[in-house]
Amino acid sequence: MSDKGEYRRDQNYIPDRITADGRDGWPVEAGRYRLVVARACPWANRAVIVRRLLGLEPVLSMGIAGPVHDERSWSFDLDPGGRDPVLGIERLQEAFFKRDPEYPRGITVPAFVDIPSGQVVTNDFAQMTLDMSTEWVAYHREGAPELYPEKLRDEIDDVARKVFTDVNNAVYQCGFARSQEAYEHAYHKLFNRLDWLSERLANQRYLVGDTITEADVRLFTTLVRFDAVYHGHFKCNRQKLTELPVLWAYTRDLFQTPGFGDTIDFAQIKEHYYVVHKNVNPTGIVPLGPDVSGWLTPHDREQLGGRPFGDGTPPPPPPVSERVPELA
Repeated sequence: MSDKGEYRRDQNYIPDRITADGRDGWPVEAGRYRLVVARACPWANRAVIVRRLLGLEPVLSMGIAGPVHDERSWSFDLDPGGRDPVLGIERLQEAFFKRDPEYPRGITVPAFVDIPSGQVVTNDFAQMTLDMSTEWVAYHREGAPELYPEKLRDEIDDVARKVFTDVNNAVYQCGFARSQEAYEHAYHKLFNRLDWLSERLANQRYLVGDTITEADVRLFTTLVRFDAVYHGHFKCNRQKLTELPVLWAYTRDLFQTPGFGDTIDFAQIKEHYYVVHKNVNPTGIVPLGPDVSGWLTPHDREQLGGRPFGDGTPPPPPPVSERVPELA
């Protein structure tokens, strides 16, 4: 926290990368690494979506932590015996301490873990998804979309920076603010950017170009959580997403696209935020709403043109073990 009560995210992550040439000592290899995520976490949700769209499931296994954790980190309480069946650990913390017994920072998801050594490789969520697009190409499924096309990277990076600063992170700055001034600054930053995004998306289906890119993935994971947690829990309450016509239609469009909505578990999302953030919600009561039936209603965004997967194809359904509850 700053002196003015502003929440400041620690962005110092383990910088190692898994690359095709293995320059950091971690070469891309089928079956060697495990992607550890939590359904509740928007940063992890990005990695889940990109893995789905690119078809990396057969070569990059996924461990799913439960929605609730304590100060010792994310735990595998959804697995039999409370242990990840591949890594054999109860908490993600164990993989970080295997790498560095004195690891001083937050134990965060998503994380790549080296299965043979049990060590975390990296938790640099922003770089992880870019590397899945550019370094794991040899293992992409046939028909995998280009999420980070070279000719659009400058524009994708620019939009992604704006989205991170003013949307992805700003909702947390609203929710964790410790002064009225800090809260109001974050609130105005957030909704000014949402207005900008509404204008940008009013006449184009996707954020950059005419296909889904990394930029859309990064925005979606915040918008899909907006009404369920950020509007009420984090006081981002100028409007609900459902009251922002362009963004509501845009997010429904993505939600109904294979690889997006089939990664979302609203129950786990709400349980995490409302139970873990005791300083924001000391009672731990998890709200029953909002009504989620509207996510499957027509969005009419296809009238703007665009091709979700470009020259590629939709991903197949997720493995049975990775399916989320269907909306009622």
